[in-house]
Amino acid sequence: MTKNIMIVGVGGQGTLLASRILGNTVLNEGYDVKVSEVHGMSQRGGSVVTYVKFGDAVHSPIIDKGEADIILAFELLEAYRALPWLKQGGKIIVNRQQINPMPVITGAAQYPEDIEGKLRAVANVTALDALSLAEQAGSAKAVNVVLIGLMAKNTDIPYEKWIETVKTTVPAKFLEINLKAFDLGYHHE
Repeated sequence: MTKNIMIVGVGGQGTLLASRILGNTVLNEGYDVKVSEVHGMSQRGGSVVTYVKFGDAVHSPIIDKGEADIILAFELLEAYRALPWLKQGGKIIVNRQQINPMPVITGAAQYPEDIEGKLRAVANVTALDALSLAEQAGSAKAVNVVLIGLMAKNTDIPYEKWIETVKTTVPAKFLEINLKAFDLGYHHE
């Protein structure tokens, strides 16, 4: 049985680190893992998508529409954009943060209203203010690890295995903040 996880965010939010923590953890659990990054304008705050597939034998890292078991979204609009990839009965874990894309910044478009409500109308959604938890851990940049922590709680992989991976994946100078961030996400109600 293959698990398909789509990580979506905006450039600079740490989707790559999140996919590394996830990928390394499931690899250490003995799964075959494929990770693929699909960049938008990541250097300019554009959409960034990472696919993580794992199971007994995974042949392609690409997740097609209607195949994602979990969408891990670092921002509301990115969750909404990724919705077509969610499979029936899949789960969305989303940070309530709103980051205005360039068309909104320039005034060419408006940020859609009540995205969380629209997501809840069609999917199983867990939404949280991951930015506040990241700041509580010591850095606004730890939103990614807060979200990975929350997602980890929804897996069969023991907490200790996730912590081991965070310790071996995150640079030493950011480790303490990221361990706190993971913990806050994992234990979030």
